[in-house]
Amino acid sequence: MQNDHPSLVEQPAYMRLTSILLGVVLIVFIMQTAKTILVPLLIAGFLAVLISPLTSWLERKGLGDVLSALLSLLALLALIFGVAYFFYNQILNFSSDLEGLETRFGELLSGLNSFLTEHLDGVVPVSVDSLRDVVFQQIYDNMNVLTQGVLATAGTLTMAFIVPIYIFLFLLYRSFIIEFFKKAFSRKHKNKVEHAISKIKDVVQNYIKGAVLVILILAVLNSIALYSLGIKHALLFALFAAILNVIPYLGPFLGAIFPIFFALLTKDSLWYPFGVFLAFYVIQLFESNLFTPKIVGGQVAMNPLMTIIALFVGNFIWGLAGMILFIPGMAILKVIFDEVEGMEAYGFLLGAVNNKKSQGKADSKAKAWADKIKKTDQNRQQ
Repeated sequence: MQNDHPSLVEQPAYMRLTSILLGVVLIVFIMQTAKTILVPLLIAGFLAVLISPLTSWLERKGLGDVLSALLSLLALLALIFGVAYFFYNQILNFSSDLEGLETRFGELLSGLNSFLTEHLDGVVPVSVDSLRDVVFQQIYDNMNVLTQGVLATAGTLTMAFIVPIYIFLFLLYRSFIIEFFKKAFSRKHKNKVEHAISKIKDVVQNYIKGAVLVILILAVLNSIALYSLGIKHALLFALFAAILNVIPYLGPFLGAIFPIFFALLTKDSLWYPFGVFLAFYVIQLFESNLFTPKIVGGQVAMNPLMTIIALFVGNFIWGLAGMILFIPGMAILKVIFDEVEGMEAYGFLLGAVNNKKSQGKADSKAKAWADKIKKTDQNRQQ
């Protein structure tokens, strides 16, 4: 019997692989090209999901859709502007000490050259002026960008203008958007769609709220450690390192470098930079083994391999914004893969690696949920 649908004939493996690779290349190209559109949309979407409970609460108080969305947006903007103003003032205070740090850096390099030439024969001395100029010129340039140029760039102005508008519209039309996704799929998948939407909302809210709470805890602990060691600008270093913690693996390392380097330049003893390193190491142990697992929870847990890949792919596509956005984005993809028939393996690949006992429990829960959906679909069809 001839096949009346030649398009349904299974393609060879190499054709499927070629199609997948071409699809991946096309998606990456579109994401890079549409960065100015997609990044503000994702940032606004995540923030809108975060403050949507406040909007719903205000609506229940009878304030109306528009006013509730507007008040929620103003509360979020006040918090963001407060944090930005704090960093602006702290960076201005830090920039006033750069000249002294540059002098101290030259003295340390001169001492290092003296030690090397005295104890090691044939060693070429380090060029003090060249290295100092390279290091501190980069710092001066970054200080100017942060304190003067960042608000003057067209991209920053566009972002600052369009993201609040997106947030307001997402809050105002959130029920309409959810209804669209429900209508985009057939009625027999209604339960799956509703479950996926609810799970994605929980994932985003838990991730952002948990990340903010972890940042606050780390900022307090870092501040106590740096103040106890007598490190100047302790609050700036502490909060900066805590915020960098949102970048897994790389963030804590980058956040510790600056206070260690500052302690090396401003203190006479090597015990101070060692003390900063030890304090940050202990705090990071508590963060990775206690704070993040307990506060953020397992809903956004991914295995280290996929997390590192997400970081590098995000940096390749969108830079720093991609490194931050791709972690919750991958968690959302995992939810979608778990709900779409035939994509469960990809959801498993993104998830955390569990032992056999916990994996068995997860499989039992997944099977029970699948049986429940199947039974509901059968009852609806009857």
